[in-house]
Amino acid sequence: MSPGPHQPNTLMITKLESIFPLTEEEKQVLLALPVQIVQLKADQIIVNTGDCPHQCCLVLEGFTCVFKLSYEGKRQIMALHVPGDMPDMQSLHLEYMDSSLATISACTVGFIQHEDLRRMCERYPRIAAAFWRETLVDASIFREWLLNIGRRDAYSRIAHLLCEFMLRLKAVGLVRNSNTFSMPLTQEELADATGISAVHVSRTMQALRANGLIQTAKMEVTIPDWEKLREAGEFDALYLHLKND
Repeated sequence: MSPGPHQPNTLMITKLESIFPLTEEEKQVLLALPVQIVQLKADQIIVNTGDCPHQCCLVLEGFTCVFKLSYEGKRQIMALHVPGDMPDMQSLHLEYMDSSLATISACTVGFIQHEDLRRMCERYPRIAAAFWRETLVDASIFREWLLNIGRRDAYSRIAHLLCEFMLRLKAVGLVRNSNTFSMPLTQEELADATGISAVHVSRTMQALRANGLIQTAKMEVTIPDWEKLREAGEFDALYLHLKND
């Protein structure tokens, strides 16, 4: 379904309100923010390392990733972003990008010009504080991912990532029946995000299914037993800083 009037702005507000309380006036200001909606294909670069963008990207549908490449061309996914996220917010203050941003699946994104964001933030400092908080939460997620890749085994890494997706998608109203959500990632992409091989990802997902922690159908995941998955992933939602987790 293509976004209707104000839908992209409404999704942005929903995401911000999951971490920061907004007044009615601030919501109206955000609703009026100009957003250029663009449809992108899967595996399409949005911003490259070294670029100097003049706009920020708001994810509306689909998943995007932030990644870096080694000299040998091997990809490490540093972050995965879901609808409601603004994955390149740092470009508002940093001159050039030090990582790349690309689509994982086919995506709908909204581009917001830096000058519009700066003008709004100067006039409404609490909105600036909300965006600053979102950037800090992104940094918190980076730290948790570092722990996940560096110190947890493959089974816990995947379980932890699934727990994270569940809560992040729930915060923007994209979890159905309390426990089912879309996860349009290939095994290779999960491997790049968790630092294991695609074969190991496949075996780990099979183990999670066999143990009754998840159910999968095409690009959807259902979590029948949240507490067991949370325990398997050593998951504590504190780092997401959600108001209602």
